[in-house]
Parts: sequence; C-alpha cells; structure tokens
Amino acid sequence: MSRPFKVLGIQQIAIGGTDKGRLQKLWVEMLGLQVTGTFKSERENVDEDICAIGSGPFKVEVDLMQPLDPDKKPAVHATPLNHVGLWIDDLPRAVEWLTAQGVRFAPGGIRKGAAGFDICFLHPRSNDEFPIAGEGVLIELVQAPVEVIAALG
Repeated sequence: MSRPFKVLGIQQIAIGGTDKGRLQKLWVEMLGLQVTGTFKSERENVDEDICAIGSGPFKVEVDLMQPLDPDKKPAVHATPLNHVGLWIDDLPRAVEWLTAQGVRFAPGGIRKGAAGFDICFLHPRSNDEFPIAGEGVLIELVQAPVEVIAALG
C-alpha cells in the first residue's frame, strides 16, 4: 500500500484536568517545562497552556487543558491523557488518503490549532461508515512546518 504522506514524529501530548493550576504545579513548577503560549476557545471548550520540552524542530508540546465549562463537550478533562499529536508532512493528502481508507475523522475538518499549525483529529471511535479510528484515543494530525520536515523527514 503506497501512503502519500509520512508521520514524522510526536508533535504534542495534551493532558486534561478540571484545574489547570494543578497540572501546572507538576509540569511547570516541578518538571520545569516552559509555558510558551495560551489558548482559549468556546467552540473547543478549552482553556489551555501550551508548554514545551526541547527546542527547534525537536520541540514537543505538552498542552495543559481545562474545560471552560465542565458540563459541555468536548470534555477536555474527561480523559487525563486527552490526545496525542503527530507531525504530518502533507496534511491535506493524509486526510484525503486516510478518509478513502475508511478512517473516521472528528467533526471540524482541517483548521488552525492552538499553536497556529493546521490540524485535524482522528475520531476515537469507529462507526459503520468509517470502520477505522483511534480505538479510544483521540489523535491530532498536525501539518509540520518546513524546518520540522527538513529535520525529521
């Protein structure tokens, strides 16, 4: 099977909880990660701190997330390891090919993510129309910038 794209590496992990402050205590204060940005979205029901491990094309994001409203969806705190992000060298081709193979994507399509890269999500559960999914894991596909493609490709 000829795949028209490459998974280059881990772009991020996202960790959810009801109190972002408690997540910061461990990841920022105890482990020393740097907060490199923040993101709030009513649509995504998230208040998020974007942290970093490493630098340059080898940087991996650790997103610390809490819901804006714990009673609304998406429930970014419902699973502590919310999702894994993968660098992709050609996101539009990946989405087209994976869809044709029966992979189920979450609603929203390709869009700008919290860190400014184009992103989309593979749904954690399959259905009759799309029998391939994350088997309980939400997977974010992230368009890799040129320097990441050069370093990891």
